[in-house]
Amino acid sequence: MALLAGALPAPAFPAPSLWWWAYVALVPWLLLMRAAPTGRRAMLDGWLGGAGFLLAAHQWLMPNLHVFIVILALLLGLLWVPWGWLTHRLLHGRPGPRQVAAALVLLPSVWLMAELVRSWQYLGGPWGLLGASQWQVAPALRLASVGGVWLLGFLLVVVNVAVTVLIAVARARTVALAGLTACGAAAAGMWAWVPTAKEPGTVRIAVVQPGVIQGPGPRFERGAELTRQLADRHVDLVVWGESSVAQDLTTHPELGRRLAALSRTAGADLLVNVDARRGDMPGIYKSSVLIGPNGPTGQRYDKMRLVPFGEYIPARPLLGWATSVGKAAGEDRHRGTEPVVMKLPDSLRIGPLVCFESAFPDMSRNLVRDGAQVLVVQSSTSTFQKSWAPAQHASLAALRSAETWRPMVHATLTGESAVFGPRGEPVGSRMSTSTSAATVYTVPLGQGTSPYVRIGPWPVYGAMAALAVYCAAEGGRALRRRADRPSDRSPDQRTPGRP
Repeated sequence: MALLAGALPAPAFPAPSLWWWAYVALVPWLLLMRAAPTGRRAMLDGWLGGAGFLLAAHQWLMPNLHVFIVILALLLGLLWVPWGWLTHRLLHGRPGPRQVAAALVLLPSVWLMAELVRSWQYLGGPWGLLGASQWQVAPALRLASVGGVWLLGFLLVVVNVAVTVLIAVARARTVALAGLTACGAAAAGMWAWVPTAKEPGTVRIAVVQPGVIQGPGPRFERGAELTRQLADRHVDLVVWGESSVAQDLTTHPELGRRLAALSRTAGADLLVNVDARRGDMPGIYKSSVLIGPNGPTGQRYDKMRLVPFGEYIPARPLLGWATSVGKAAGEDRHRGTEPVVMKLPDSLRIGPLVCFESAFPDMSRNLVRDGAQVLVVQSSTSTFQKSWAPAQHASLAALRSAETWRPMVHATLTGESAVFGPRGEPVGSRMSTSTSAATVYTVPLGQGTSPYVRIGPWPVYGAMAALAVYCAAEGGRALRRRADRPSDRSPDQRTPGRP
């Protein structure tokens, strides 16, 4: 039951995208942990529920990782053990108003801590954060510009906890209603207070999506054919997907000349992604490379955050056996060292990201702080065709746009490619996984600095502070109880010579 209850939030994410379900999806899980006979059992329910959530949200990884995805889910599910214990501590039995009020603050805070820890790149990254389920809700996207995806996740858990109390704790329903009212009022106040992104103009960007084509050679030729179709379309930038070029341009100069000819034909710079062993240094890199009419411009970004098991194996001497049970990386790719903002001839500044780097809120925030006017993601979800993965990945671009007040172009090899404006609104139509085409988007630019870019993930800091206060209070109460406890021995029974 805990596994099933933890899996219930999954339909709130793409492809189903039942965003409204996220407001009540945690209730069965909370009721189960609240009703646990002991705190230890509630911790077990939290662990298994966390594993169920991760398995359901990442079920499209099963054909690639096989049994290893179960092991990973069980390991990461441990992050929800404190959530289970605290739910039982605050809501078990007949909790009073003070306990319920504390639960409305502390349970969302513990949830954010679990999401924060699993967002570490070496644990798989922030894929499937609860707040990401609201990617298509305009009021929620406006709140994301204030506190990022973290604020959305916090508010969603508050609503779930309040609904749980309304169902199961009759004596504290007034507190739950007051909490819901305060939550709604705070959200409405932030929504009314935060300004919207200004749009100083537009830029025309073409996305080249070759489609499902086997082999790097035929895929490159299809991309070149589609790029030639952009002649006289007056575009400012042409974007190819991840791993669109399979040879290093420094050791294959003829390839650079072909790309330069395509740039001249399209009348715009070309952003490709090179997935190859580099001639000037050992190892394979995934690099965004800007090509001008005269060849590579020298502007390059090397992917910094790699996909665990997909692009490298953590602790390969210990976990290298994963290659025998799934499609794990046979060779570790190398990491880049710093973000790069590229400048086009017309002074447009773009911030490139590669693949699942778009899931990290801090990376897009840092690019905007460095001056990026357009965020560009080059991706390839060809391994996960006919699954939820392409739609889930594309939806992340809407959140990053809303958080930063900058448009984001999500370009893939096989779909879904999509573009979102500076408010997170869709621009044009998506390119589905059955599409092979070059599509031109008129992308509105954004201006100004969003509160999230300026301040950062303040809901996470607030959650840390709330939990620190609670832990200090609990520690103080424990010390007082120990000090007030009578001695087990009378004075005349104590061992002589000992204080």
